[in-house]
Amino acid sequence: MDSLIALAESKLLSPGGIATGDLDRVFGQLMGPSIDAADLYFQHSRSESWTLEEGIVKDGSHSIEQGVGVRAISGEKTGFAYSDEIVLPQLLEASKAARAIARDGHGAGKPLALHNARALYPAIDPVESLPNPDKIALLREVDAYARARDPRIKQVIVSMAATIDTVLIAASDGTLAADVRPLVRLNIQVIAEANGRREQGYSGGGGRYGYRELLENGRALRFADEAVRQALVNLDSVDAPAGQMTVVLGPGWPGVLLHEAIGHGLEGDFNRKGSSAFSGRLGQRVAAKGVTIVDDGTLQGRRGSLSIDDEGTPTECTTLIEDGILKGYMQDKLNARLMGMAPTGNGRRESFTALPMPRMTNTYMLAGSHDPAEIIRSVKKGLYAPNFGGGQVDITNGKFTFSASEAYLIEDGRITRPVKGATLIGSGPDVLNRVSMIGNDLALDEGVGVCGKDGQSVPVGVGQPTLKIDAMTVGGTAS
Repeated sequence: MDSLIALAESKLLSPGGIATGDLDRVFGQLMGPSIDAADLYFQHSRSESWTLEEGIVKDGSHSIEQGVGVRAISGEKTGFAYSDEIVLPQLLEASKAARAIARDGHGAGKPLALHNARALYPAIDPVESLPNPDKIALLREVDAYARARDPRIKQVIVSMAATIDTVLIAASDGTLAADVRPLVRLNIQVIAEANGRREQGYSGGGGRYGYRELLENGRALRFADEAVRQALVNLDSVDAPAGQMTVVLGPGWPGVLLHEAIGHGLEGDFNRKGSSAFSGRLGQRVAAKGVTIVDDGTLQGRRGSLSIDDEGTPTECTTLIEDGILKGYMQDKLNARLMGMAPTGNGRRESFTALPMPRMTNTYMLAGSHDPAEIIRSVKKGLYAPNFGGGQVDITNGKFTFSASEAYLIEDGRITRPVKGATLIGSGPDVLNRVSMIGNDLALDEGVGVCGKDGQSVPVGVGQPTLKIDAMTVGGTAS
């Protein structure tokens, strides 16, 4: 038997006296002539978080939760129930409730068959990968280091978190798959003050490995350097101009704009329902030539990567837009079946208490041929935005508003003064068609992305090369 499945069974099924054979009985209660598909999602999750503020450990939380979600599908109708107790009576009761919501029926699914997951990350518990005293010592070291970088640094908040998720998925189509998912993250926020003015900087990163891998090669102190640099740059910033202008997006994290303004519109459910700006446009030009965007859940150790999605489907590298032509959508099993397409390994859920839906993993634009310096030199007057804060998007038309946490003026082909309060306003489809130069410097973010949809949050990755967008509306604060 696959070692991950054996491990997941020992953690999720055996303690409650459940054997794999008992799942056939559950599917016998779930399935029937009127039920198209059903699945069981077992999860055990252990997590911790530590926060150091003003040199004091303000938070040191630890939690464990487990349960099973039961889903039955009839056409477009879904019945769902869950239990935080993994024992056969509760599992049968949840199955009865899910079937009743979807539609009554009797029968059985296909015999369960093992689906071996690829090893994209180690099956380790990151919570145990570093002793607690070492975690606190690290927080204190980063705090002291950031403060010592510049006397204008007045406040430092350092936090770290780890999660280990063990999941087992059984489905009426014969799927039996398991995964053990480590995830760690380190965050650093600093506030600088000078002449009565306060500005902040932020940095961090993480991925699917243990704390030691996160901290190797001085990475934690590099995050501190970056947070301090951003805060000090913002101290010297002037009010951002407003109006339509050329905008150059930096590599890496600015891919979050693509994620929000374009990525969500390429998820299968929005397109099946016709509510996306990209609905019904497969095979059509939706972006400038040279624009290729993929969603890739197979990248080793990345925050958004998954060996299998939350329906047991192996993840893949899905080409969404190729050389400006719309090629595909991200799909879970339900929307793929209803659209007559294949699932792409993008069925994700926040936990066993939630239904899966099409979600992004690591979404990024591929590199082009231009040197980033060449791109900057080509701009007479514009804005360079290498870092972003929050944003909003309307999926139906792709219109977005994004705030730049770090931005600069471009004047006569040179990056000059930093500006504050710059907001980028536009629509995803429009921006895609205004891309005129694509850098050769593709970078992925450091591993801090969290994506929200329908009240559920999941870890994701973003990325892009330097991009020149010929015209965007910039909301600024300059009078």
